[in-house]
Amino acid sequence: MLELLETVAVSPELVERCKALKADGFSFALDDHNYDPIYKDLYNIVEIVKIDLLLHTDKELAAIVESLRGYPVKLLAEKVETQNEYLKCLDLGFELFQGYFFARPSLEEKKRVDETSTTLLKLLRLLNEDADQEEIEQTFRSRPGLTYKLLLLVNSVSLGLRQKVHTVRHAMAILGRQQMKRWVQLALFAANDDGGFTHPLMELAAVRAHFMEQLACRHPLLNTIHGSAEQAFMVGILSLLEAIYDISAEEIVTSLNLPQEVGAALTSRSGTLGTLLKLAELTEQTYCRVPAEQFEDAGLSQEDVQIALIKAYDWLASMQ
Repeated sequence: MLELLETVAVSPELVERCKALKADGFSFALDDHNYDPIYKDLYNIVEIVKIDLLLHTDKELAAIVESLRGYPVKLLAEKVETQNEYLKCLDLGFELFQGYFFARPSLEEKKRVDETSTTLLKLLRLLNEDADQEEIEQTFRSRPGLTYKLLLLVNSVSLGLRQKVHTVRHAMAILGRQQMKRWVQLALFAANDDGGFTHPLMELAAVRAHFMEQLACRHPLLNTIHGSAEQAFMVGILSLLEAIYDISAEEIVTSLNLPQEVGAALTSRSGTLGTLLKLAELTEQTYCRVPAEQFEDAGLSQEDVQIALIKAYDWLASMQ
């Protein structure tokens, strides 16, 4: 769905472009909207009209709703703060709602690094150090439940395989060590879950990691250094472990014996990988509205960023 901001000027060209995009499968929403007859043609194209409650009195709100009643649009109330506001909007005919009343921020207690997580960290260190296969398999044998969880995660991904992966050796043979390393990293976010991609932070980690990997592949310096893309992926994943486990970035770096460039990115956001991590975090915080010059300063174009984001979300979609 594409949002048309309140600052967009209505013109015949805009209306025709919206019609063409809608024919291609896009949907539209009008953001922070106030009824105006000039939008008549757009009201027959858009699916959702978003109305900010803080910008209107009750009388103005009722008038806007009444004016839009004859159009095939759904009304979305923004910034609903209380139950009374919600009930008032519901009574007026709003169908969709956003606001503090529905999504109060909550603090999630960090988990201790339990035995399963410790084993995953050990496996990640072994894979980083290119340990022999027997030692890796032996680590899995010490935690039978972990084998099940990891295979459940691997098999949840659309790999295009004709058969399921049933053993660790089979997984390593089909996926290779680099891919196996990725699933171990992702499994850190699902260590206590019975399903695959069920934790929101896991989805965020997957997108951030692949986004950074794609940026590294397009970076004028990193794309010339072997292994940089894989390191960027690792930084993206591990940068979120502090949000879910009671463990510091310094402890992560030490326990995994990570390369200096990776460690610097995780602990102080320094170095080239640290710059990519800061850009990835900024992209998430600003809903992808990062000024182009910030990426250009890092040697990346706006097109590089857009392609990287699309590939990252496509990769996440392939896992679900």
